[in-house]
Amino acid sequence: MYNGTDYEMFQINPIKEDIKLKEYNLWEQTPGDCYEIPTIAEYIPEEKKSDAAVVILPGGGYWGKAEHEGRGYSEFLNAAGICAFVVQYRTVSAGPHRFPLPLLDARRAVRTVRYNAEKYGIDKNKIAIMGSSAGGHLAALTSTYYKPIDFEGVDEIDKEDFIPNAQILCYPVISLLGKGIAHLGSGRNLLGDRHAELGEELSPDLIAEPGTPQAFIWHTSADPGVPVFNSLNYASRLHAVGTDVELHLYPRGGHGLGLANRSDDPDCRHVSLWTDSLLKWLAYIGYLTV
Repeated sequence: MYNGTDYEMFQINPIKEDIKLKEYNLWEQTPGDCYEIPTIAEYIPEEKKSDAAVVILPGGGYWGKAEHEGRGYSEFLNAAGICAFVVQYRTVSAGPHRFPLPLLDARRAVRTVRYNAEKYGIDKNKIAIMGSSAGGHLAALTSTYYKPIDFEGVDEIDKEDFIPNAQILCYPVISLLGKGIAHLGSGRNLLGDRHAELGEELSPDLIAEPGTPQAFIWHTSADPGVPVFNSLNYASRLHAVGTDVELHLYPRGGHGLGLANRSDDPDCRHVSLWTDSLLKWLAYIGYLTV
């Protein structure tokens, strides 16, 4: 548990460091079950073209984390001149890390970047959260679930707002309950024996309200892992509550494509256009200079 000592997060606990990467513990002393220590890695571009930042939550079914949906995205964003931060939030592969611990880690990551905005030369009101698959669920949940959770309010960092200013969702899990739509594996990993009890309360397409952050979403209609209706239903809900949403659907392509940068696959070559669309959207909302 936190011992009450004030500190500046980005001056303590470096995990690993090289020319382009610094990774830190999210807390000096991790609250809750910590068989896996949650961390945040900073990716700072050599030439910045944006005063925004993107906090990235890799997918993995709340079981693990996919590197191509973390480091892969951050390197792409860095090439466009955007600061990125990859979060290794807690999942069940390392221990009983059920809700609310992954959400606690995601909120802490947004707060951490905001707290250090001046250091990075970014606008604390231009923080986007990005997630793929189950990481997309966690990003959307951070954007829509506003109830207090355990272990918050421990220090100066926690005084920052955890709600991001924009969402970037790649083939996201949204529904945790619902025949033919929900990704039950993610729901069970996140909630355990509380799946039926909390599944509806933690489905962003059911809880989004006016003021939910603007969103960019993409999915393939043929996704065999997470049905496209997750994105369609969430986009519909966002539209209904007055949130700006840009949705891109591609006819073919599997699940977990990431940047979809396989040049030998014609479906991937088409799906990979989502990255150009994302940069144009970021420029459109004032998060990128092109």
